[in-house]
Amino acid sequence: MEHNDLLNPDDSECPYIRVGTDYYREVNRPQANGTTCKCLVYWRASTIKADFGKDYLNDVPKYDCFCTVPSHTDYRKIIGNAYNLYEPISHQPMTVDWSAIDGLLHHIFEEHYEYGLDYIQLLYQMPLQKLPILILVSEQRNTGKTTFLNLLKAIFQDNATFNTNEDFRSKFNSDWAGKLLIMVDEVLLSRREDSERLKNLSTATSYKMESKGKDRNEMVFFGKFVLCSNNEHFPIVIDREEVRYWVRKVNSLETDDPFFMKKLVAQIPAFLHFLMQRELSVQCENRMWFSPERLRTAALNRIVISNRSKIEFEVAELLMDIMDSTGESSVSFVVNDIANLLTYRNVRADTSEIRRLLQIYWRLKPVSNLLTYRTYSVGMYPAKYTAKTAVGRYYTVTKDFILNLSLF
Repeated sequence: MEHNDLLNPDDSECPYIRVGTDYYREVNRPQANGTTCKCLVYWRASTIKADFGKDYLNDVPKYDCFCTVPSHTDYRKIIGNAYNLYEPISHQPMTVDWSAIDGLLHHIFEEHYEYGLDYIQLLYQMPLQKLPILILVSEQRNTGKTTFLNLLKAIFQDNATFNTNEDFRSKFNSDWAGKLLIMVDEVLLSRREDSERLKNLSTATSYKMESKGKDRNEMVFFGKFVLCSNNEHFPIVIDREEVRYWVRKVNSLETDDPFFMKKLVAQIPAFLHFLMQRELSVQCENRMWFSPERLRTAALNRIVISNRSKIEFEVAELLMDIMDSTGESSVSFVVNDIANLLTYRNVRADTSEIRRLLQIYWRLKPVSNLLTYRTYSVGMYPAKYTAKTAVGRYYTVTKDFILNLSLF
């Protein structure tokens, strides 16, 4: 009896459930930081019988299946006869001070402060809405990046999770596929396949959830990604036309309060009350709510430029050098002209690579017919380049075109 008394659950609420043909128990798993996280643990029916007797199973709530339906303002644990895996948040909005949170958000978002409030408000009120991938970068220390992630975790509790870079590469994703927020504190996803997967997930409407030893299940995917990095130039591969990223450069905090996180957590109910009363500053402009032009920053441009190839820098520098040396405002060339001139710079480039740069990335088109143009070759001192007439399907670029590439 003593053993059963210790295990006997509260009479008002059974800690077990049966979903389909399997039994589970909700447990609070201790974390290293002193907190706990809720999780459902598979429980054998024979173990429950051994602890409480075979008749106890008659009183265990029974459901047909699991579901994951996010909501913070109208949460339901049971939907139809499905058990909702999305967790309620415990905060009760109330009117008190939230100045510490306000100060942190002003620091993180600066001129994008209202957009930052919109972002968190949409997470809270419209969790199914797609949002841009938020990246906070800074080479400085004590910037508040991690504090901001911890604040989001404190607000959304078990519906937010911290991932590692390796977690994105693993095929097993059941621990994060049903979360509202997937956050990485020190992101370094330098492989193109990593960034492609992240981009696809940010706009995906469904996703295959996979656990070890279990079949894959398709589910609605509503996760948002928040990444932090100390690398301001190459934390992730971002192409020049990409519109799914919101990159913020974060400066150092002026003070270092060891109790700052406790103040933030205490003010969450007041902050949520504010969000409930607030009107969004931006109405929906595209599938990720904000238009790309609103969120374009120098920090994003810096990463885009760092992702450009060495050949692009070399070709742009060569063409600019020709125009500067000859005093011309434009220059015409065929692909072989560029390939030959690059060899004098000790740069080897395939003609196919140069052609791909010109046509795909620079979106240039050659003239439609063979025409006469002025080409350049390396000259004899004091002339740096020598001009001559040639015939070909040539491209033409201007000095303004090269400058607008923002490579220099």
